[in-house]
Amino acid sequence: MLVFSLRSSSRRRQTPWNRRAGKPLEQSGQRIRRITPREFSRKTAKTAEIEHSRAWSSRTKFQVCVVVSVQFRFKRCQICHMAEIVLTTLNARYWHTSFGLRYLLANMGELSAGTKLMEFTIGDRPLDIVEAILAESPRIVGIGIYIWNTEQCLKVISDLRKIRPDVMIVAGGPEISYCPEDQACFRLVDYIITGEADLEFPKLCRQLLLQSPMTGVSPPSVIPVDKCAKVIHAPVPALEQIAMPYHLYDDNDIAHRTVYVEVSRGCPFTCEFCLSALDIPVRLFDVDSFLAAMQQLLDRGVRQFKFVDRTFNLNLRVSNAILQFFLDRWTSGLFLHFEMIPDRLPESLRQLISQFPPGTLQFEIGVQTFHPEVGELISRRQDNERLEDNFRYLRQHTGVHIHADLIVGLPGESEQSFASGFDRLVRLNPQEIQIGILKRLKGTPIIRHDADYGMVYSEFSPFEILSTSLITFESMQRLRRFARIWDLVSNSGNFVHTHRLLWDEFSSPYERFSEFSDWLFAGEQRVHGIPLGRLAERLFTYLTERLDHDPDLVANTLWRDYVRGGRKDKPAFLTPFHLPPVHEVQVNEESTTPARQSRHLPQWFGRMNCDSEGWTAQWSSFREHPCPEFSLAALNGQPSGANCSTIFLAARRPSTAAVTMPPA
Repeated sequence: MLVFSLRSSSRRRQTPWNRRAGKPLEQSGQRIRRITPREFSRKTAKTAEIEHSRAWSSRTKFQVCVVVSVQFRFKRCQICHMAEIVLTTLNARYWHTSFGLRYLLANMGELSAGTKLMEFTIGDRPLDIVEAILAESPRIVGIGIYIWNTEQCLKVISDLRKIRPDVMIVAGGPEISYCPEDQACFRLVDYIITGEADLEFPKLCRQLLLQSPMTGVSPPSVIPVDKCAKVIHAPVPALEQIAMPYHLYDDNDIAHRTVYVEVSRGCPFTCEFCLSALDIPVRLFDVDSFLAAMQQLLDRGVRQFKFVDRTFNLNLRVSNAILQFFLDRWTSGLFLHFEMIPDRLPESLRQLISQFPPGTLQFEIGVQTFHPEVGELISRRQDNERLEDNFRYLRQHTGVHIHADLIVGLPGESEQSFASGFDRLVRLNPQEIQIGILKRLKGTPIIRHDADYGMVYSEFSPFEILSTSLITFESMQRLRRFARIWDLVSNSGNFVHTHRLLWDEFSSPYERFSEFSDWLFAGEQRVHGIPLGRLAERLFTYLTERLDHDPDLVANTLWRDYVRGGRKDKPAFLTPFHLPPVHEVQVNEESTTPARQSRHLPQWFGRMNCDSEGWTAQWSSFREHPCPEFSLAALNGQPSGANCSTIFLAARRPSTAAVTMPPA
């Protein structure tokens, strides 16, 4: 094997390093010819394909470039084995990881050595993505298509097809799995795999790669690919046959990106707006194998786990086992995200949940609607009274961060009924209320209501509702702005206390916040890109000038909210006010909870000791719950464990003196 390396202008000789073999290239049986950068430029002028990788000198910290693949116009030199199969997709953000592609790679079997995972984002230029993919000289490109990347994927597939028509393109993912013949990329790809492709994609690749390129005749053991069957419907695989992909999270993923995990697939409910309703029945991975994989991730330093199970609390045996597993291994920085059924929280789960320190658990709870007739229309069963009781318990007796979901634009839902449901949810006091605009996901039965309720959707990703028979386009636009500004002001945690000054116990939170949303948009003419300082100033102006709140009260409340995220600068509009120093209102201990969630945590915690005279509370400014075996008390200071001699409680600000309470 011939390897070219760049020779530095430095007199000191550089030693290219073979990272895979763990030794210098000379010692790994590879012949090296060193060339100067000028010689390298002359040679690469004749190069058709070049791939660069970086290596570090073993003797100096000088970075050198090793050409691992060079194909000359007149002389073809195979320098190294290129990836025959490329798995790729465009994630919405860099810190997102493609869980589905990692499942495919984990199940490639003997083809895994020749398969490369390449992740991009929707912000990357399509031509740059095509260039990076073709640098691998693949024979097969598998691409995952989702609701957020359909347009970008179409551009990538189109350019791939024009530049390299010989490359086989296989598309998959939720967005292409339903009505594939009606989609723009259908004519550009060679195959489409619908459903769960964990086992079907490797099977197709074996058929394509082993088929003779000269005669088109496959070996006897290989089933020829049916060229007419462009759409391959993958059968639902048995989970015990699927290899789990958690070893494919690399060190960079663990350090900087979201680690997704799952212990089950499917959903037992039939909500018509959701693709998960089509994934019946619910299937479970082997719990012991799953927990062993979680232990390996913990050992590698993973502290934040995002469970993608649609109904984590459906199977109580499994839910309890997983929560107990992580509770036994709790350490500072552990953060677990679960999607929960809102009206199912039995006592066994409550007892476990209450033992976790604040900021460790986040529950994404889909409320979607409080309107019973709308729930019946979309085939959603929900006990709203039990839901409310569960919310109250979670807020009063646990440190769980609640991320509740409501949907705008459901069939039969008017702006007034949505407002009523929003107010009802605000009174339950979740840390976040995510207001989502209804999307028409391909394959979902929500389309059966289009004619009766005048459902009009956008034809472009993400296919959001534009208007209904009960909500006009203009009102829908106001609701979109409402959702965005609510996210900026309330959900972000930047104005935890201040935003509640917008309404009182006798007014409608929806009406008051809607008025603020309209006023803010009228002045700014935008809902994106508003700097935090500007947003704080506008909130101050509205509260003092439009709602006639006391300026000193608003200034002090805003100041405490402003610095709770770690900021120390004082905005110019607050300089006329006498405000406490930063060190008096800001907790100095660094939080290991994710930033957004940590801003919702109570700033002060206390310890309650029980003796013969009763309960005595001693307050301190530590931010993290120090001892997970004790129950967390309610925010109002009432102890939540009659048999505990020591209880930890949380409050929004410390008491000025010790608090004595009667014995439990």
